[in-house]
Amino acid sequence: MDSTDHAIQRLIKTHGTNDPFRIATQNNIVVLFEELGKNIWGYYACINRIPSIHINNHLDDFGTKFAIAHEFGHHKLHPGVNTPFLRKNTLFSIDKIEREANHFAIKLMVGNNQPEYGETKQCFLLRCGIPEEFHVFY
Repeated sequence: MDSTDHAIQRLIKTHGTNDPFRIATQNNIVVLFEELGKNIWGYYACINRIPSIHINNHLDDFGTKFAIAHEFGHHKLHPGVNTPFLRKNTLFSIDKIEREANHFAIKLMVGNNQPEYGETKQCFLLRCGIPEEFHVFY
């Protein structure tokens, strides 16, 4: 188990759920549903020490949960990271940060579920409601 797995297990135990919306709100993060166009699923911001997650109000149920979990992942894994600043001014890989947040989101959405004996990763993730195109983040 890696550090992300341990952090997620602590979150689930503390909050009694793996629901990203409930966990975010119980962590005093404002979750706002907004018109964000066709290409933006969401973003995380912390302004005047008030963290907020902004979610595209046109996403389906899975997309909404994934986006909240992904943005909450940024809150937990990358506190204080300003990705627009990084894009313009550093050589630090934004892709790495996004992959970490995607991994966090999928692990949170899987929660305490475990593969059954002999079950493939693909079947396990599909059983957990994770679409195939997101399996790469597990």
